[in-house]
Amino acid sequence: MFSRILTIAGQEIRIGIRNRWILLAAIILAVFSLALALLGSAPAGTLGVDRLTITVASLASLSVYLVPLIALLLAFDAICGEVERGTLLMTLSCPISRFEFLIGKALGHSLVLSFALVVGYGLTAGLLVAAGSGSLDGLVDFGRLIVTSILLGICFLSVGYVLSALTRQSRTAAASAIAAWLFLVVLYDLALLGALVANPSSVFAADVFPYAILLNPADAFRLFNLAALGASDLVGGMAGVAETLPFDPMLALGSLAAFAGLALAGSALLVRRIAP
Repeated sequence: MFSRILTIAGQEIRIGIRNRWILLAAIILAVFSLALALLGSAPAGTLGVDRLTITVASLASLSVYLVPLIALLLAFDAICGEVERGTLLMTLSCPISRFEFLIGKALGHSLVLSFALVVGYGLTAGLLVAAGSGSLDGLVDFGRLIVTSILLGICFLSVGYVLSALTRQSRTAAASAIAAWLFLVVLYDLALLGALVANPSSVFAADVFPYAILLNPADAFRLFNLAALGASDLVGGMAGVAETLPFDPMLALGSLAAFAGLALAGSALLVRRIAP
């Protein structure tokens, strides 16, 4: 079983290398994180916080946009693309189950994303430490950011598999992936903000809004990282919200894991119903 899963995962990694996906994702993450590190030098001097911590606080917000997009672009044709090319039938004719096929895909894509995050963000952390602008606590914050970014990526990889299993054409899956990114990363927050502005003292603000944050993996990721940093003095928005929540922000980490597990289980059920 494990050898078959690793075979599919290795195939996805080779595809990522051949199509330059790994290189492109690592470059994008490195460029943006380096830019934020350079822009973060001024607040670091003002607040008395090292630049590593400032950079992590900024990346916690930026990763919400970049990591889900990269994950969805990796996953949107993972299943329907195989059906379109006729390779799913050939793969399933071998002694491999559909569940093993899906887990192999997920493992391969997760490793591709993990490598891009470690290289992209790790390069920035290494340069800051080499320049004497970092500390051990800052490195721990960077490590936590990378690990939770991988978990966020797995959440959106799983969403991509669900969309890919629901459609028969890659074009449709690509459009659905962009729509999912737009809703979960942009429109969801705008809807919550609109509801709060419309009636800030309502039951929604006290009893619904805090838990609505947990339902969205992008918001849960940002909430956990900014709360772990104690970043209310560094950035606004979610960092200040974390201090008023009726639950421990650590719950956001469990929410991320639960979302990833449920979405992956849903995609596994859908894959079982596909006729290759």
